[in-house]
Amino acid sequence: MKTFDAMVGISGGVDSSVAALLLQRQGLRIAGLFMQNWDDDGSGDCRAEDDRRDAVAICGQLGIPFFARNFAQEYWAGVFEHFLAEYRAGRTPNPDVLCNREIKFRTFLDEARALGAQRIATGHYARVDEHDGRYRLLRAVDQSKDQTYFLHALGQEALASTLFPIGELPKAQVRELAREAGFSVHAKKDSTGICFIGERDFRDFLGQYIPARPGPIRAVDGETLGEHAGVFYYTLGQREGLNLGGVKGRPQAPWFVVGKDVAGNVLYVDQGHDSPYLQSTTLRASQPSFTADAAPATQFRCTAKTRYRQADEACTVERLADGVLEVRFDRPQRAVTPGQSVVFYDGEECLGGAVIDSTDTPLQGISASA
Repeated sequence: MKTFDAMVGISGGVDSSVAALLLQRQGLRIAGLFMQNWDDDGSGDCRAEDDRRDAVAICGQLGIPFFARNFAQEYWAGVFEHFLAEYRAGRTPNPDVLCNREIKFRTFLDEARALGAQRIATGHYARVDEHDGRYRLLRAVDQSKDQTYFLHALGQEALASTLFPIGELPKAQVRELAREAGFSVHAKKDSTGICFIGERDFRDFLGQYIPARPGPIRAVDGETLGEHAGVFYYTLGQREGLNLGGVKGRPQAPWFVVGKDVAGNVLYVDQGHDSPYLQSTTLRASQPSFTADAAPATQFRCTAKTRYRQADEACTVERLADGVLEVRFDRPQRAVTPGQSVVFYDGEECLGGAVIDSTDTPLQGISASA
């Protein structure tokens, strides 16, 4: 069997294309593998066939072998079924985290090894190094593109087997390298959002799998203000889609989702971006995953973020029983959302993370009633 130094996850985008280019310039024997993770029915905008053609073209320009695999069945079982279960429970999942752990750095890694590759490489904006015999996941040099939040669930085996060639580069330089190499994808738009939804309306898509169940929208004082389409369509801190205009006897200020009673099918709202009902200082999280394959200590200080674009916030993390983590922030956090990930950092290093289960917001008892 022909062996490769690395199998590049070639997506047809500019980042993975430049990742392959840089590895080839280092003299590595590489090949490209295109992953199809969703069997699109044509109503979305995954552009799988267009992306595949671009991936083939890039591999042709580089003169490297091209492989393609359909991982849709693995994606459905390992990612999408969990995605639906979380929404049914009234939580807001992050499928990218699970996709990375289960598909891109497990299924893809296994397939790459079967094809004779020693390691895999992707176009993620992140870095890996080895320090004192341990592999560390480090933030990308381009902080605005850093993707370690979505990669925090990778352990030592995955990190030891992975290359992130563009982690040292700013995005603008990546595009310039692609342009200089004559890649037609040098100006291709970055993919955003969840691929299996594409450009479709989120509610329409989710409604295919979870039937709509209208119910009351209530203010935190109990007054009914309107009707929602289904509590699972909404997330904490959301403003859009409530269809609440001027409410008699209430100030002219926007309304935000502050709680969800899944069992009672009630959506709770309050006025003001910084409503006290959106503030919390403590959260509990489960399903912890640490890049070192173990927590740094029973209790440790670090910084953390509870959403991708959030700035780091100082906190204390304590391991409780049954794999539960309690995270206490130095200052209140807004709209911390069950189902999302809390991700821990020590300077440049991503330590790992866990799935948020609950917070100490005033409506937590209601929000957790699922």
